[in-house]
Amino acid sequence: MPEKYSVCLHPDERSFIHEAIHAGGKQRVRVLNRMRILYMAHNDDHTDEEIQTALATSLSTIHRIRQNFVEHGLQHAVFDSIRPGTGRKLDGKQEALLVATACSPPPKGQARWTLKLLADRLVALTDIESLSAETIRRRLREKQLKPWQKKMWCIKKLDARFVAQMEHILDLYAMPADPKRPVVNFDESLKQLVGEVKQPQAAKPGQPSRYDYHYKRLGSANLFMFFDRHRKWRHVKVTKRKTNQDFAACMKELVDEHYPEAEEIQVVLDNLSTHSEAALYATYPAEEARRLLRKLRFHYTPTHASWLNMVEIELSVLASQCLDRRIGDMETLRSEVQAWEKARNEAGASIQWLFSLEKARTKLTRAYPDLSEPLC
Repeated sequence: MPEKYSVCLHPDERSFIHEAIHAGGKQRVRVLNRMRILYMAHNDDHTDEEIQTALATSLSTIHRIRQNFVEHGLQHAVFDSIRPGTGRKLDGKQEALLVATACSPPPKGQARWTLKLLADRLVALTDIESLSAETIRRRLREKQLKPWQKKMWCIKKLDARFVAQMEHILDLYAMPADPKRPVVNFDESLKQLVGEVKQPQAAKPGQPSRYDYHYKRLGSANLFMFFDRHRKWRHVKVTKRKTNQDFAACMKELVDEHYPEAEEIQVVLDNLSTHSEAALYATYPAEEARRLLRKLRFHYTPTHASWLNMVEIELSVLASQCLDRRIGDMETLRSEVQAWEKARNEAGASIQWLFSLEKARTKLTRAYPDLSEPLC
């Protein structure tokens, strides 16, 4: 039978414990439980069995707290001592080797570095006997490295032509709203039509919705989108194709239906071959094509810089909020897109465009070319 340690609290200790227990929420649970054990064990007011029942703890814990108090005092019995822990697994040179390895191409046959691959490589290159993935993760986090992530960014070598087009677009965005000269961003996106082979099952309490991994390919559809940042308005037109004729029909709709009172519509678009004045002449008689083009002015983003077109952001919102599911036919696609468009327009959703002319010159200052060099 273990030796019985009698607890006799000094009045100051008893007062301290009483205040701490009734302060609420200022100590850790295990610290408060140790205090309660000592408080109830004071002068053997309660037996260990009574303390065990009252505090739902074990007799061994009660015995240990009694012993720590008698042998080392209140501080040692109640509060956790500072643990020295283990030293860092990697020294400075080894951490530098980790960074260099993580920034190098992955091993042959691997798409990217993983924590385990990096741990194995460091063990092979150093005298470390073993290394956990958690250690690698912590060191990479300190160095702000995530070698398994990739970002796609396409920007051509800056020259005077690129800068001129970019600054022209940014200047256009900075202009105040003018109902007679609206700025409309235009682009298109592809949507695969995919049907279900088996009927999906709806969600139930404790069970997510389920769908079969089999599906049917039912063709594709094209989505043209117009976006006016000043009106907080967008419109999506669903078509089967994106030919010259489809583009021309969109421009005619823009002029005659959406902006009949505008004097000149500033259309921002990318350099797709169908995005041209020629597309209107290929679709309509010359008189009609010229009538439409008198009210249209095209502003092209630089090559490989379609990210300067605001409508790209709105297309991403459409994809995530509405199109991220299986839709099998054009009618359903049109219905769902129209519902999304109506709700977003009524909510007055817009885009907070932060890339201004001044920020472009600051952010890309090192990439700006010597504009005195002749163009090729």
